[in-house]
Amino acid sequence: MSTTSQKHRDFVAEPMGEKPVSALSGIGEVLGRKLEEQGFDKASVVLGQFLVLKQDDELFTEWLKDACGANTRQASSCYQCLKEWCDTFL
Repeated sequence: MSTTSQKHRDFVAEPMGEKPVSALSGIGEVLGRKLEEQGFDKASVVLGQFLVLKQDDELFTEWLKDACGANTRQASSCYQCLKEWCDTFL
């Protein structure tokens, strides 16, 4: 079983509100800036894309890699974070 980061646990522990995109697990300052440049300035906007892609692991991680240059580990971390948040709050 994989472990989650403190950032991941913090994110999924509460409603999303106006959290910045960099609050997502796997998304740091550099990737966050790249996403912001494309209009994905809030975690909720990335969640919207996650939902549009039907919460599909492969589609979302490939989109994230293309959108901001995330590597496989970063994209998977972000996917898991959003998936767990959706399982808790939706």
